[in-house]
Amino acid sequence: MTKKVFIFTASTGSGHNLAAQSLEDALSKSGFETRILDAFKESSAVLDRIMSEGYKQLVENAPRFYEQMYKKFNKKTPFREHVFGRMSRLMNPELVPLIQEEKPDLIISTHPFVTRLLGTIKEHADIDIPVLAFVTDYKIHDVYIHKMINAYVVGSEYTKKTMMDLGVSPDIIFPFGIPIRRAFTENKTNTTKNNSKIKGTVLLMAGSLGSKNMEKAFSALMKIEKPIRLIVVCGNNEKVFRSIEFLKKVYQSEDKLVDIYGFVNNIPELMDDSDIIITKPGGLTSTEAIMKNIPMIIPFCYPGQEEENADYLVESGMAIKVKKIKDLTPTLDFLIENQYIIKEMSETMSEESRLHSMEKTVSLCKKLTQTTN
Repeated sequence: MTKKVFIFTASTGSGHNLAAQSLEDALSKSGFETRILDAFKESSAVLDRIMSEGYKQLVENAPRFYEQMYKKFNKKTPFREHVFGRMSRLMNPELVPLIQEEKPDLIISTHPFVTRLLGTIKEHADIDIPVLAFVTDYKIHDVYIHKMINAYVVGSEYTKKTMMDLGVSPDIIFPFGIPIRRAFTENKTNTTKNNSKIKGTVLLMAGSLGSKNMEKAFSALMKIEKPIRLIVVCGNNEKVFRSIEFLKKVYQSEDKLVDIYGFVNNIPELMDDSDIIITKPGGLTSTEAIMKNIPMIIPFCYPGQEEENADYLVESGMAIKVKKIKDLTPTLDFLIENQYIIKEMSETMSEESRLHSMEKTVSLCKKLTQTTN
């Protein structure tokens, strides 16, 4: 009998949705009947607008306030419980009947708030369905933790340890990796190596939201002494795209090969062609870079989970964080001159990538569905 899986996500940035889509692809190919549901869109248009648009506005325009809220929600307080209580009252009238009527064999969450709410639903509603939560960053946030969650899949042994420190049993934590598209697990040849004049290829990107710091980073990279190829991905931010195109003309140089893109679907191929990636350390992007063994330089990040991701990557020897964007110039000149450092970082990422296993994740899902009729 075909097992039915609900995959709940939320549109705060693109990472949670991409993880959900990767899971859907893998589970569907393994014979599961899958359905992706945006938890906030399914239950409350107002709440969805607050969560999706509010997140974008906070991280872009009020990052320090977002950081304060991130820390405030990282511990159990009357304020946090009040907020989740209000959210539950808005969402439960839609989600509980949906789950009770459809009766999935497994519920998956790729978002911390949704994980918390699903745990609450299991605790208070007449629902006895296993819930599998995916932690899409490298340091656990307390919002993920709920006694009714049956299992967690995390990105690293480090993440597992941070969860154990919060009292979660190691028996339900599986370091199988943050879900990413299959294309990021496939190796291809770096075509830039065929150009003897180029000393290295740098991929500059800032995620689906783009970043107002991209212009500064691009300017710093155009000042590098060595001849390089520079691939720039601006995401959905058309203003940044136009600014970068203008700056390309300003800094026009014969020893710089520059390709500028907006939103693209071929990031795996662009990573294959690159020696270094300069980007924000989102959970999905970091995992993709690890799987492609492409060392990371981090000149900007959102406060909260991205800062914590950056700390993990730097401490693990997979990334370098620069204090100021202008420091990209001497940092890249030094790395290109000392290629062995890039190689060592890449080898560290290769070791880390071996822990990632979508096959083990699918097997875990099969095991969890065996508990349902």
